[in-house]
Amino acid sequence: MSLYENFKKDIKSSLKEKMDLDNIHEVPDIVKINVSMGIGSLATNNDMKDFSGLEKQLAQITGQKPKMIKSKKSVSNFKLKEDMPVMLATTLRWKRAYDFLDRLIKLVFPRVRDFEWVETRKFDGQGNLNIGFGDQTVFAEIDPDDIEVSQGVQVTIVTWSNDDDKAKTLLESLGVIFIDNK
Repeated sequence: MSLYENFKKDIKSSLKEKMDLDNIHEVPDIVKINVSMGIGSLATNNDMKDFSGLEKQLAQITGQKPKMIKSKKSVSNFKLKEDMPVMLATTLRWKRAYDFLDRLIKLVFPRVRDFEWVETRKFDGQGNLNIGFGDQTVFAEIDPDDIEVSQGVQVTIVTWSNDDDKAKTLLESLGVIFIDNK
């Protein structure tokens, strides 16, 4: 049984009781998971023009083709010109989001060196969790021999709860381990 099916069938009802909510629809849920790679520094400093390798790697990580996001205006301090590529991003929703979260918890976190828990200060105050990885090799889908450029990956888990505590309870029930350090 996938994490999505398990959440809909068992976890959601237990969260309703744990949070002492009146209606099952009040239980927080994952809206989407954004996975992105910042490539602006590669475009400005290395004069890299072909990002197909990074696109392919992000597609392997998420299971869908990433979107190239370009700058909207020029910023001279960052050597950034208008319409320059700055980010590759994907948005995962519904079952794909839960499948990605399941792989993140069971495969990626154990591969991160000295990883023990997620810090609660990584919440943004509105129930969204931001996790950054130093390079893409922590994902099992990526072969380290195929990497041309080591690049960081940002994962944002967006919940429809506006409260960090409720979002933390949701993610703990899904298997994320936290440490309080606010």
